[in-house]
Amino acid sequence: MPKLTPRDGRTCPAALQHALDTVEIAGSWDWDILSDLVRADTFVALLFNVDPEEAALGLPLSAYIEGIHPEDREHVHALIRRCIDEDTPFVAEYRVLSADGVTRWVLDRGHILRDAAGRPTHGRGIIVDITWSRTGKLTPTADDPASSVTPLEEAADHALAAQRVINRLQDPGLKERADALLMAVGRRLAQQELKDRLRRMN
Repeated sequence: MPKLTPRDGRTCPAALQHALDTVEIAGSWDWDILSDLVRADTFVALLFNVDPEEAALGLPLSAYIEGIHPEDREHVHALIRRCIDEDTPFVAEYRVLSADGVTRWVLDRGHILRDAAGRPTHGRGIIVDITWSRTGKLTPTADDPASSVTPLEEAADHALAAQRVINRLQDPGLKERADALLMAVGRRLAQQELKDRLRRMN
């Protein structure tokens, strides 16, 4: 699996940390299920410790699975399978082994697109770094107040659903707007995570 490696024997954990902390703390991914290629932006590539240039061109899903914390891989893989089998939205919180050597928590929300025959063809979604607001549990429980869906999270789910339907229309203009809306909601989720982090620090 392609990993980020230091060039000329130099290490740059500070540079990677700075990049992860200063770029938008929300990213997107697109999985072509038929070719098993996941295309992702730089932020997602850094989170999963894969080369950003190769991530933009597309890497097998297994390359990203390897970037998930070993204790969480089976859980996430099972959620992906269930999402495909049951045609349900994909929502998961799990740990990743990021390019700067830090174990980070992410919130991953996505959905599966299907062809006219109902066969899964693509997966699309957004990832938010929630490291600073995690309580240490893998997933919220029904008794946990954090498990209630906020209006912003509901907006993310609706934006994903709208993107899913608009993709069927094959209208590039609408698709661009739906993608932009999804990323805007993802950034707001990220900003909310940052506000929660600052509130806990005070």
